[in-house]
Amino acid sequence: MRTFTFDHALENLKAVILGAIRDKEEAVIASDEGAVVIVDESEWFQIKETLRLLSDKESLTSLLESHAIRERGEKPEGITPEEAFKDV
Repeated sequence: MRTFTFDHALENLKAVILGAIRDKEEAVIASDEGAVVIVDESEWFQIKETLRLLSDKESLTSLLESHAIRERGEKPEGITPEEAFKDV
């Protein structure tokens, strides 16, 4: 993650944006009032999907159960795509 001052980002906005897109690395623009983050759009969609899955109690429970199974050295039972994505 790269951090830029507000003035630097203002003077170099195109480079800051293109860098975030090209490198898939967040760019933080900091000011005395706070900060904002510039994120590549595809990265943002992945973040939103992760947050959605983590906020879905059933999805989170399934994820945690799968991790516990793998930590015990076992292989989780498979399910069909229809079962996996029944709520989508």
